[in-house]
Amino acid sequence: MDTNAIIKQLTAERDRIDAAIKLLSGTSSVGRGRPKGSKNAKKRGGLSPEGRKRIADAMKKRWAERRKQAKKGA
Repeated sequence: MDTNAIIKQLTAERDRIDAAIKLLSGTSSVGRGRPKGSKNAKKRGGLSPEGRKRIADAMKKRWAERRKQAKKGA
């Protein structure tokens, strides 16, 4: 048998074995679950504009108090 033919067969067998190992170990390139951008994907909860403003105002108040405390301590 030709050496190149043997190498081709061994390479093909190696590729099949590698694919089987990836599939069994869960690291295959085949994605699981829903594809990205799927219409049925779960939507993340977001903040409403009012909630975002409430948090921003609270943080501004918190940092103003910290600056005030830093001035007293300095």
